[in-house]
Amino acid sequence: MREIIKDKQVVQDDWTLLRLQEGETAADVGIPAGKIIVPLQVWKAQRATIGSRSDVGVWLASDERPENLKDDVSAIPVIAVDFPKFTDGRGYSIAYNLRARLGYQGELRAIGDVLRDQLFYMQRVGFNAFATRPDRNIHDALKGLTDFSDVYQTSWDQKSPLFRRVARDQAGAQG
Repeated sequence: MREIIKDKQVVQDDWTLLRLQEGETAADVGIPAGKIIVPLQVWKAQRATIGSRSDVGVWLASDERPENLKDDVSAIPVIAVDFPKFTDGRGYSIAYNLRARLGYQGELRAIGDVLRDQLFYMQRVGFNAFATRPDRNIHDALKGLTDFSDVYQTSWDQKSPLFRRVARDQAGAQG
């Protein structure tokens, strides 16, 4: 069983990611029993039959809009966002919008070309689970979540910028 990082711990991944194979269509692909994460197009095509299952999650490609799930976010236990390559940053916006605008509170997982260097920033926009590249050491990647001790900017995880969180010495500031 594959390992992932979830809530800052390395754990066994009990979900299976479904990717459409050549010749399969979103409406016709079979959804097996058990915990499975399906592509957005499969969710949309088969929502009537799989929408009530508590063991079905959804994954979004980097060019898909999170608003497609606005009516379903409270019922989906896992939403994954695919990073097709390290340099594609669209998944950060998707994650932030799922958390901040759509109020998603379940597991938000980064999948695809996920590397240690990205994890700190991914957690800042709302990811709490990471399926790192299989050719990398997951325990080394876990350390990426604590690469920095503080942040300057606001984001999902910190609503106030650093200058508002630091007490200033008024006397020293005038001199």
